[in-house]
Amino acid sequence: MPIYSTTFFIFTSTARQAKEIMIKEAEDILVHKEISPTAMRLLVLRFLLNQASAISLTELEKGLGPSDRVTIYRVLKKFEEKGLVHSIDDGSGAPKYALCAEDCVAGHHHDLHVHFFCNACRETSCLPKSKIPQVTLPEGFASEEVNLMVKGTCSKCIA
Repeated sequence: MPIYSTTFFIFTSTARQAKEIMIKEAEDILVHKEISPTAMRLLVLRFLLNQASAISLTELEKGLGPSDRVTIYRVLKKFEEKGLVHSIDDGSGAPKYALCAEDCVAGHHHDLHVHFFCNACRETSCLPKSKIPQVTLPEGFASEEVNLMVKGTCSKCIA
């Protein structure tokens, strides 16, 4: 069973039990990625697990309520360093953050997929089934990063 899945609906007899299971799942994810499960890291991860699209530091800060912006930023950077999240430059002026594929590891992300920016709702989404094609570079060139952003209108806004 994957360490984190795409569906997080937990049916238990009480809301407290569901919350305890979510905390335990978040702790397991952090431990699997060799990240110490502090209260803020658990809070940030649980918030990210419930997002349908990539979010900015500002959106995360607003969603968490009164929290220290610098601490949240450091948590995101630690998550990125350990292969738990990846940052996306969608041209909006602020990087967005989304959970990585499970096989991403510290220092090497396997998230070579297309990202989509909706011009209507301004949301950025990962399209993991749409892989970035291999690009052959001329001799003497060395690739360090590949990013493919498609801009248009998402299915929610078209409907």
